[in-house]
Amino acid sequence: MRCSIIIPTLNESNDIVASLVPLQALRQCGHEIIMVDGGSTDNTVALTKPWVDQVIISEPSRARQMQTGAEQSTGDVLLFLHADTFLPDNAIALILDGLGQTNGWQWGRFDVTLSGSHWLLALTAKLMNWRSRVTGIATGDQVIFVKRECFMQVGGYRLMPLMEDVDICKRLKKISKPLCIANPVVTSSRRWEQRGIIRTILLMWSLRLAFFMGVSPQRLVNIYYPRNKIKND
Repeated sequence: MRCSIIIPTLNESNDIVASLVPLQALRQCGHEIIMVDGGSTDNTVALTKPWVDQVIISEPSRARQMQTGAEQSTGDVLLFLHADTFLPDNAIALILDGLGQTNGWQWGRFDVTLSGSHWLLALTAKLMNWRSRVTGIATGDQVIFVKRECFMQVGGYRLMPLMEDVDICKRLKKISKPLCIANPVVTSSRRWEQRGIIRTILLMWSLRLAFFMGVSPQRLVNIYYPRNKIKND
């Protein structure tokens, strides 16, 4: 099987090259990297072009960016990677081996670690991984991957301003349980550090609870972004 790695970006010029360089060996093996930019006002697009197979310009909505990338991809497996997240060296082999087994896995995600050194960040990652194993729901930070046929079967990402990862996982769970890969990805802790670790933990858990209770993503996004400014963080 061949993978399409789909990366939504928005103003990532400071770090995007460092994120893409480790993926070049996968391109040499025939896998595809697609960057879908949400209208960056910095040099993200120009810096990205030498390091990817496709650059697509989209509206600034992570759900729309990932859906657009999926629609223009050619791989058998779709992998949705945040620009500030790094895969383990054997990530693709672990995915293809797992999805190729006969136990019915159609999609999955990785455990996650956060880049910062604060002990609360390590605890946060452990809680994220525990919650995901219990609920079968993954976050985008955990790098969701899915067979193309399964992705199409559930209708892909719905165009919503927040909780698109939770929403698609709820639908994917009806097809199969997730393949949970213990080898962790490393994602940036900038969101927690910029907003405050405890504050961000409480905010994210309360938003997910509200979503499960039926509060619309349109209302939740106004809490997550107080000025209703959509951005990929």
